[in-house]
Amino acid sequence: MNITELARRLRVRPEELHNKLPELGFSVGKKAIKIDNRQAQKITEAWNEMRRKERLAEKMQQQKARAAQRDLPDSEKKPIFLPSVMTVRDLASLLDLPVPRVMQELMRNGIMAAINERIDYDTASILAEDLGFKATLEEGAVEEDTEGLEKIGDRVESEDGQNLLPRPPVIVVMGHVDHGKTRLLDAIRQTNVMDTEAGGITQHIGAYQVERKGKSLTFIDTPGHEAFTVMRSRGAKVADIAILVVAADDGVQPQTKEAIDIAKSAGLPFVVALNKIDRAEANLEKVKTQLSEYGVIPEDWGGKTVMVPISAKAGTNIEELLDMLLLVEEMEKAHIVANPDGRAIGTVIESNVNPGAGAVATVLVQSGTLHVGDDLGVRGTQFGRVRAMQDWRGEDIKEATPSTPAMIIGWKLAPSVGDVMEVPENIKDLKKMKSTDPAMKATDDVASIRHIGKQESEEEGSEETKKQVVNLIIRTDALGSLEAILGMLDKIKHDQVGVKVVQKGLGNVTDTDIDMAQATDSIVIGFNVQTSGRAQELSREKEVDLREYKIIYKLFEDVLEELKKRLPSETILEEQGRFKVLKNFKKIDGGWIIGGQVIGEKITKNAKLRLSREGEYIGEGSVLSLQLGRSELKAGQPGQEIGLSYKGKVKPEEGDILEAYTEKRIHNELKIEGISLR
Repeated sequence: MNITELARRLRVRPEELHNKLPELGFSVGKKAIKIDNRQAQKITEAWNEMRRKERLAEKMQQQKARAAQRDLPDSEKKPIFLPSVMTVRDLASLLDLPVPRVMQELMRNGIMAAINERIDYDTASILAEDLGFKATLEEGAVEEDTEGLEKIGDRVESEDGQNLLPRPPVIVVMGHVDHGKTRLLDAIRQTNVMDTEAGGITQHIGAYQVERKGKSLTFIDTPGHEAFTVMRSRGAKVADIAILVVAADDGVQPQTKEAIDIAKSAGLPFVVALNKIDRAEANLEKVKTQLSEYGVIPEDWGGKTVMVPISAKAGTNIEELLDMLLLVEEMEKAHIVANPDGRAIGTVIESNVNPGAGAVATVLVQSGTLHVGDDLGVRGTQFGRVRAMQDWRGEDIKEATPSTPAMIIGWKLAPSVGDVMEVPENIKDLKKMKSTDPAMKATDDVASIRHIGKQESEEEGSEETKKQVVNLIIRTDALGSLEAILGMLDKIKHDQVGVKVVQKGLGNVTDTDIDMAQATDSIVIGFNVQTSGRAQELSREKEVDLREYKIIYKLFEDVLEELKKRLPSETILEEQGRFKVLKNFKKIDGGWIIGGQVIGEKITKNAKLRLSREGEYIGEGSVLSLQLGRSELKAGQPGQEIGLSYKGKVKPEEGDILEAYTEKRIHNELKIEGISLR
C-alpha cells in the first residue's frame, strides 16, 4: 500500500505519519513510499490505539479541570465582564480560549450554537464560571421599566398636604390556590362571581367596592396561583392593605409563602383570614405555628398580625374581618390619602376587547378625578378618550375619584394590564397613535386589535436556537388573561430550555394560526376562546399540536411538562480513591477479577474507573463488586487489600493504577418565582 494512501485513510499528513511510526514501533524509512498490506493493517491498529489513548487522556484531563474549576472559591476565580448579548466568537475572545473549546463546552451543556450565533449573558456567565471565571454583567444593562410606577409615586408625593383627603383603602386578596379567595370576595360582595369561573380560579383581575359602617372599601380581585405572580405583584403596588387567606385545614403552602414575601417587600400591612374553620380537619393552632415560622406572629401570641377565623362558605365572621380591615385602615390613615382635584392618574387592572364596545379597560384611579371626555395617555401616547364609564355594578358614572375602579369605554387600543393611565395636561404633549408607533402594535380598527403583540419571530430566532425551545402561539379572550400567561412564562428561567411566543393575540384560533404553527413547529394554545372548524380540521391534517384551556395553571403545568422533556442533564464528577493492581486473577464476562490495594480515599461499588499504566491512560471501566475475603463490600477503605471485579475492555496488569470516580446526572431546576420544579 502506498504510504500516502494510508495517511489519507488515517486522516493525517504523510509527514506526520512518517514521524510517528518509530514511536509506534515500526521501522519504516522516511523515504519509503510503499509498505505491504499486512504491515499497513498493523500500523492502522496501532495508530487507532494511540489516538484512543490520546482522546482518553484529554477526556480525563478535561474532567479533572472542570471539577477543579467548579470547586474554586469565588476569590480565586478570574473576574470577567460580559455584555448582555454576545456571539460565541466574542465569548471565546473574552475568555481567551479557542472557539472550538467554547463550542464544545456549550455542546456539553446541551446548547448547539454556531460560531456567529448570539448567546445571552445568563448562558455565557454559567459557561464562564464552569471554566474558572467570575462573570459580571457590564454596566449599562437595561433594568426593569418602573417609570410608570415612579410617576404615580412622584405625583402623590408632590401633592400639597392641604389638598390631600382620605380615600377608600384598596385591599388585595392573596393566598394559595383553592384556599377560598374568590369565595371570600363572593361572601363580602354577596354576589355569585364563582359560578362564572372555571375550576374556582379567578381568571381576570377585577375591582369592587363595598360599604361598611359608612366607609367604602375597594377590593382588587387577584388570582391565586404562582402563575399570576406578575398580576398579583402589580396588585400589591396599588393596594393599601392585603388579606392573606390561609385554609385552616391545609395550612401554609408555596403560594402562601410567596404572598407573604410580596406583601413584606411592598411594605403592605395585611390581615390573615383563617378560612374553612367549619371543616373537621381545621387546626387553627397548627396554622398559626406554621405562619409564625415565616415571621407572621398572631396578636394573641404577642405578635402584631391580626388573624380572623372565618368560613367564607358559611359566611362566618365576615363582618368581623371587615371590621379588622377598618381598624388597619384607621392605623394607616395617614398614608391612605389622595388629592381628588386635578388630572387623574391610575393603573390598568383589567383589559379586554368587547365585540360591541371595542377595547375596554378597568382603571383604578389613584390620584385626581377622571371625567367622561378626558383624554387617555399611556406610555406618552394618546390611547383614546373617555366616552363612557361604569362602576363595578355596571352602572354609568360621570366621574371616578381616588380609589374608585372604573371600566372605561373609548380606548383606541386596549392597554396592557399594569400600564399607568394619565390624563395629560395638554393633549398636544401626547404622541399620536400611528401604525408605525411601537406603542400601538395594531391599527385603530378594533378588528385588528385581535392581532396585537405579534412577535417578529425572524429577529428572535437566532437568539433562541441556542436553547431547547418550546414554541407557542397563544390566543386568549382578554388582555388580562394574555398578560397573566405571558407574565407566568416570563418567570421560567433556565439556561438550557425556554419558551418562545411566536405569536400572541386576542380572539379565536383560526386556520392562519395552524399554518403558522406548522411553519414554526409551535404548539397552538387557546385560552377561553373557540377554535374554528376549519382550524380543527387543519390541525389534524398537518399534525399540529392544538390545545384549549379554561384554567391558567393547567396551561402552565403543561408548558412545564413540555420543557421537562427537553431539559438536558449535567454530569457532576466526584473523585474517589485509587486502586493499585497487585494481581489479575481471572477473566470474567466483560472484564476481570483483580486484587489490589486501596490508596487515598475509599472506593465504592459501581464507581467508574480510569486505567493508567506508567502514567498513561489506556482504558476505562467500572466496579462491578468489591470483596474482602468472602465478604462483599459496599466500599473499599484506604489501605485495604481487596478483590475487585473490573468491567472494561483493557486487561489490567500488575502495577496498573485504577482511578475511581462517580458521575451524577443532575437536571438543573426550572426556576419559577415562588416555587421550584424539576
